[in-house]
Amino acid sequence: MILGIDTSCYTTSLAIMDFKGRLICDLRRPLAVAQGNRGLRQSDALYAHIQNLPGLAEEAFSIVPAGKLSAIAVSIRPRPLEGSFMPVFTAGHGMARQLSAALDIPLIAYSHQEGHLAAALWSAGLNWQQDFLALHLSGGTGEILQVSPAADPVSPTRYQISIIGDTDLPPGQFVDRIGVALGYPFPAGPHLDKLALTATDKSFRLSGSVKGTHISFSGPESAAQRAISKGVEPAAIAAAVFDNIGKSLSKAIAAAREQSGINDVLLMGGVAASSNLRNYLEKDRINFAKAKYSSDNAVGIAWLGTKNAVKTDNP
Repeated sequence: MILGIDTSCYTTSLAIMDFKGRLICDLRRPLAVAQGNRGLRQSDALYAHIQNLPGLAEEAFSIVPAGKLSAIAVSIRPRPLEGSFMPVFTAGHGMARQLSAALDIPLIAYSHQEGHLAAALWSAGLNWQQDFLALHLSGGTGEILQVSPAADPVSPTRYQISIIGDTDLPPGQFVDRIGVALGYPFPAGPHLDKLALTATDKSFRLSGSVKGTHISFSGPESAAQRAISKGVEPAAIAAAVFDNIGKSLSKAIAAAREQSGINDVLLMGGVAASSNLRNYLEKDRINFAKAKYSSDNAVGIAWLGTKNAVKTDNP
C-alpha cells in the first residue's frame, strides 16, 4: 500500500491506496481562515500543516498499520518545474522523509499539479495514454495545460506539462473575493456556488475578456465588486460570476483545441467542483473529475505512487 501526503495552501491531506488503485482512506483537514480574510500567509499555513499532520497520521495508521506500507508518495512543489517552490510543501515533505527513514521504505516525490491530474483521471475512470488538455482552476492557478503522459510507465515524472493558456487572476480568487465581499467565510467557493443556484433574475451580466487561450478575470471581478457596492441582488451577482467564468472558459477551450489539435479535455482543481460551472461546460464535451476529488487532496499523489513503487512483501 502507498501513503500519499499533500500539504497545499489550504488543506492538509493524507490518503492510502493499494496497488489495485483502491482507495483505503482519504483524510483531509482544511486550514482555518479568520472571518473576513481572503487567505493565509505561507508562514501561518505552514504552521497549521505542522499541527495537523500528526493527528492525521495517527488516524491513517489506525486504519492501515504503518508496517503495511510499501512506499511514501508526497507533493514537494506546486508544479513539475525547476524552481517551483512554496514553503507549505516542506511540511508534508518533512513528514514523508521521517516516515521513509523510520520504516525503511522508498520516498517518491511529485508535484501538487501532478497530484491534481492523477486524482482527476483516477476519479473519472480515465486511463489516457495520449496527449490531452487539462484546465487547472483553483485559488492559486488558472491554466490551460497540454499534457503528455510519460512514455516510460514507471518514470518518476508522470506527465510532461506545457502551459498553453492562462488567466490574469485565478478563477478561484475571483470567486473567493466576491464571496468574502458578500459576507461568506473563506474559501467562499461552495457558498457562492449554492447562492448562484438560487438566482431567479439573471439579467445582471459581467463582460468577459478572452484573447485566444488567455482570459482576464480582473475586469469582471472589479465590475462585480462595484455591483455589490451598488446593492445588486447577491444571488444575481453570484450567478453572473459563474456565468462569466463558464463563457470565458468555453471560448478559451475552443481556442486551445484548435491550436493544439487535441479534443480530450479534463477539468480539475477546486473551482472545477462548482455545479454551476459543470452545468455550463457540459455542452463542450469536457471530462470532469468527481467533485470530491477536484479540490486539494492526497489521493492523486497516492495513486501516482502505486505506479512508481515496487510492491514489497509486507502483508
